[in-house]
Amino acid sequence: MSIAEKFVAMEYGPAPEDAKEALTWLDHHKRRFGHFINGTWAAPAAGEYFDTADPSTGEKLASVAQGSAADIDAAVKAGRAALPKWQALTPHIRARYLYAIARQVQKHSRRLAVLETMDNGKPIRESRDLDIPLVARHFYHHAGWAQLLQQEFPDYAACGVVGQIIPWNFPLLMLAWKIAPALATGNTVVLKPAEFTPLTALAFAEICQEIKLPAGVVNIVTGDGSAGEALVKHPDVDKIAFTGSTEVGRAIRSATANSHKRLSLELGGKSPFVVFEDADLDSAVEGLVDGIWLNQGQVCCAGSRLLMQESIAEPLIAKIRDRMSTLRVGPPLDKAIDIGAIVARVQLDRIQRLVDQGVADGATCWQPPMEMPSRGLYFPPTLLSNVHPTSIVAQQEIFGPVLAAMTFRTPSEAVELANNTVYGLAACVWSESINVALHLSAQLKAGVVWVNCTNLFDASCGFGGYRESGYGREGGKEGLLEYLEPAWFKRAPALPAAKPSPVSDDARDSVTSANDIDRTVKLYIGGKQARPDSGYSMEVRNQNGQLLGEEGLGNRKDIRNAVEAARKAAGWAKSTAHNRAQVLYYLAENLSQRCDEIARRLAAAVGEAQAAAEVNSGIERIFSYAAWADKFDGAVHNPPFRNIAIAMNEPIGTVGIICPHEAPLLGFLSLVIPVIAMGNTAIVVPSETYPLITGDLYQVFDTSELPGGAVNIVTGYSSQLLKVLAEHDDVDAIWCFGDEASAAAAKSFSIGNLKQVFTNEGRAIDWFDVKQAEGRWFLQHATQVKNIWVPYGE
Repeated sequence: MSIAEKFVAMEYGPAPEDAKEALTWLDHHKRRFGHFINGTWAAPAAGEYFDTADPSTGEKLASVAQGSAADIDAAVKAGRAALPKWQALTPHIRARYLYAIARQVQKHSRRLAVLETMDNGKPIRESRDLDIPLVARHFYHHAGWAQLLQQEFPDYAACGVVGQIIPWNFPLLMLAWKIAPALATGNTVVLKPAEFTPLTALAFAEICQEIKLPAGVVNIVTGDGSAGEALVKHPDVDKIAFTGSTEVGRAIRSATANSHKRLSLELGGKSPFVVFEDADLDSAVEGLVDGIWLNQGQVCCAGSRLLMQESIAEPLIAKIRDRMSTLRVGPPLDKAIDIGAIVARVQLDRIQRLVDQGVADGATCWQPPMEMPSRGLYFPPTLLSNVHPTSIVAQQEIFGPVLAAMTFRTPSEAVELANNTVYGLAACVWSESINVALHLSAQLKAGVVWVNCTNLFDASCGFGGYRESGYGREGGKEGLLEYLEPAWFKRAPALPAAKPSPVSDDARDSVTSANDIDRTVKLYIGGKQARPDSGYSMEVRNQNGQLLGEEGLGNRKDIRNAVEAARKAAGWAKSTAHNRAQVLYYLAENLSQRCDEIARRLAAAVGEAQAAAEVNSGIERIFSYAAWADKFDGAVHNPPFRNIAIAMNEPIGTVGIICPHEAPLLGFLSLVIPVIAMGNTAIVVPSETYPLITGDLYQVFDTSELPGGAVNIVTGYSSQLLKVLAEHDDVDAIWCFGDEASAAAAKSFSIGNLKQVFTNEGRAIDWFDVKQAEGRWFLQHATQVKNIWVPYGE
């Protein structure tokens, strides 16, 4: 055989990583672990343990404590007791603790990488070269934020005791994503690692002991879903941060709806991997290897949907098959292995079941000829071609090494296919034209877009999803805000409970007309006045019972029409921020020209002094958001790679707004104007105290060049219309500012499509106070951050 022939025929020999240190560490703990509570190891209250095993061999690694409600309670109490002392430390001291954690992670990096691979099944090269360095990076980065916290967030306070639940695909990295910002912002933590992969979290607990982190600041309770449920439902937890499946995310949203817990969710994905005909196909194939076969495809942002421009589909598929044939599947501790073991039998069975269903739906399945390991949980890299966009493998998250391939002809078709999913976590775009790549990136419904690269992460750059991929961000400045609240808001008193509204159609039938009505105001939908579908109106009276007029009584069909009009007005988001600012300035100008007559009518409901103040403050508020419209922009991050990450503040979409009762005009403007300033469209239910103000407002809108459908107003009983808005799948967010029951209802009714919810939690807001009722807090809730990663250089 010639040298050239020998070179081609060469195979990688085994290059196993020595597991001695990790095994010694397990043996040191006698392969039996309790919970880490209040700085010490604690046996489970119920005395129950479960086994964690190496998925590549099936061999038991250790016995781990099964958490119970009693264990969670002990951990939460420890976190609560530690909170005052932790927050009393200077930012510099907290920063030094985070720095110390980063240093210890680096010190123990090889042992942590081996332990991660043994517990999870991922290749050692990924644990060693990607996961553990990123863990250290997150603690270094957030040590810096801890140092700068008071300078950069002077009016914010920590949430308090934070419950965190992490998945099994990146066990230690997900821990770092959550614990680092929580500690940097002055919170204490109770973390529950995944049942399948608890070992590196327990190794991290030992690091907390090594650096002498104050007892109770970090608590780790292991166990199955019942332990996580107990943490979610614990009444003394101030925030829940969850990463996992969309189904569990819905359950958590439901369980926390009646509480004041902050909630951030990083959920599933079905990310598109879009390849244009001008792309470097060889580079795209290598990106695809990282996109779908990293960690055996067990990645929430895996590029599991390949969208190929039709003209290059055939050669691209050929290149993908060739590359798949070179992938090596085997023992994950072997440094020459590309694809390791699936984490658990239940996951392996699910992957096979979904592939079988995809084939039944008409897809063609191709797997490279390769010898699979004789023991352990393995699934070969799989290509499904000729996939229909509605097939189960194109719509459901498989969470395995399975790629579903489809074609497109034009960029607009690529956008339509890419967004044809309930998810919106990440996307990849491959094109040598920066114009094509960025134009497409801006249209994709995804929180992260990688251009000519894939699966890049950094602590300085936010990560998180749109739509049913959850809300909230991990990393970056926006990730810090998930663990902070305005200091005044935490101290705000509760509003009194609102009087219940009629709950049946019979109640509407009892409304009678009056001969002395001075006016009846219609709904405002699509830029036009509209009669309510019900044919009924509601009386509006002042505090003395005097009849002020009648307002249309909106119903489900009116909300449907308003949502449709708002969706058709999506061009408002495409207008420039400068043009939106001009419209708002014009709106303020027109309101000021009618200020006296509007104040006079409003005075009948709230009194002359408040009416005048509401009108004057309202004009000023519109001016403020006109000023913000072209200034609340994004940032350009400089991660430690050959990339920049463009963080763009994008509108959420269609927002349903329930206005506060106590300030009919100013409350309306304080909520609606920031929403439309950022390019959203709105369906607004005005204050029941004086909904007649909308008759004046839509006349102002009509004369201010605001596009029809950008703002739609449906009057009626707030509690009834809230339910319809919150349950509507074409509404992307709900803003509800009422009593505590209204806040809970907004969260509960909106579980279906996991829309974002922004409420006052039933707390009183002084709508005349600029610090409380205006500014960044509202703008942050009116936008979602998209990070577009763009490589540069050769």
